[in-house]
Order: sequence, then structure tokens, then C-alpha cells
Amino acid sequence: MALLKHDSRSIRTDLNWDFTSGTVTGIPTGSLVLIKTLTASASSSLSFVNGSNDVVLDSTYKAYKFVFQNMHPATDNVTFQFQGSTNSGSSYGVTMTSSLFDAQHDEADTSTFLGYISSLDLAQSTSYQSLCAGLGNANDENCSGEFWLYNPSSTTFVKHFMAKMNRVNHNNYSINTHIAGYFNSTSAIDGIDFKMSSGNIDDGTISLYGLTT
Repeated sequence: MALLKHDSRSIRTDLNWDFTSGTVTGIPTGSLVLIKTLTASASSSLSFVNGSNDVVLDSTYKAYKFVFQNMHPATDNVTFQFQGSTNSGSSYGVTMTSSLFDAQHDEADTSTFLGYISSLDLAQSTSYQSLCAGLGNANDENCSGEFWLYNPSSTTFVKHFMAKMNRVNHNNYSINTHIAGYFNSTSAIDGIDFKMSSGNIDDGTISLYGLTT
């Protein structure tokens, strides 16, 4: 069996590796393009709707990333959550199926947990999907993380999503949450709405990025 051998010269040639500048031009790359940042200030919700206020959420990108920074509720013990729209934000209630698990640890170092949270998943539901449940409203309590939405403009397939969040809840637990699921619709998802289950979003920013390929 023949072996393929690369030395430093062949690697440099194959990958167009410029040792002086440290750049590589011979392999495929991708990058995140900032589309829109929304900042909450006693806001009932923050919505990203394609074609509205310079928001792009269509076939321009195959994957979109939302980044949450210090989402802080006005009301104690609420859930930061999301839903999608297929009618440019006129309504939010797309059928979803999802799963969710938590890893948590309290400040007093007396309690830990790792497991699936069946009460926070969805099964063919039009409800809002939880991102951060039991979120506290004290100054040291908020949540941050990221949420990926894949190929939302497809009119052939369902639309998958994944999220990873971390929060300080109302009982002073650090909770890391992983969520995955799909919008069970072959209509294009052209809007995403984020809100608290009760009360306003007191503070925080959400940035939307498109992934180039």
C-alpha cells in the first residue's frame, strides 16, 4: 500500500501557506457576519424579523447565530424563552419538538444535578421554548449564551436549532443548559421572538450573526 507523504515544502505548496504573514489560503473558511444587535431596556420582547430594521433572516446564510449577553428580567423566577414565525412576525406559534438537559451547582456547594428536564421540553407544541428557566432578577442574576438556527428559509425541510445557555437562577444556582430541537414546519422561518414568561426584559443584548461558508 502506497503512503502519501507531505513535507514542509509540499504542505506549503498545497495550502498556499505564507510563512511570513501566517495566512493560509488553500483551505475553505467561514466567518460570522454581524447582522443586528438589539438592546433591551424594560422591553416586553426582542424580535428579529427578516426585512425589518435591517434584519436578514433568509437564504442569505444557511446558519444563523444569536448571542445573548446578560439577559436580566424585571420579574423574579421567570423563564427566558423563544418562538418562531412564518408570517413576518404577525404571530409566533410554530410547532416545535425539543429536548433539554441541565448541569447545575449551587453557591453554597451543597447541591449538584445533571439530567434531562422533561418539564422544559416540547412535543409538537406551539408554546415558547425555554432557554433559561427560574431566572432571578437580582443584580447578580442573569443569563448568557448562544442559539443556532439552521437553514431557516428552507421550504422543503424542518428547521433545526441548538442552544447552550448559562444562568444564575433565583436560588443562586449556576445552571448550564443545553437545548436542541426543530421547528416542525416546511414553511420558512422568517422571525424569532425572545421574551420572558412574565414581565419585561430589564436589560441585556442579543446579537444576530450569519455564518458564511
